Amino acid sequence: ISEKDIELIGHIFLIIKKLTKQLGLHEEGYRIVNNCGEFGGQTVSHIHFHVLAGRQLLWPPG
Repeated sequence: ISEKDIELIGHIFLIIKKLTKQLGLHEEGYRIVNNCGEFGGQTVSHIHFHVLAGRQLLWPPG
């Protein structure tokens, strides 16, 4: 992810918001996670997001 991707990332977040409303996840809340790099668990560099919902999410995650 770089500065040139700012519009794309913003668009992705708006789509996630729309999808969580359609799926009924927005009322209770959700978490958006993006893992980057080796320590983030990536072996192939790419962008993807996880949308976590359906239960109380604690901090630290795990």
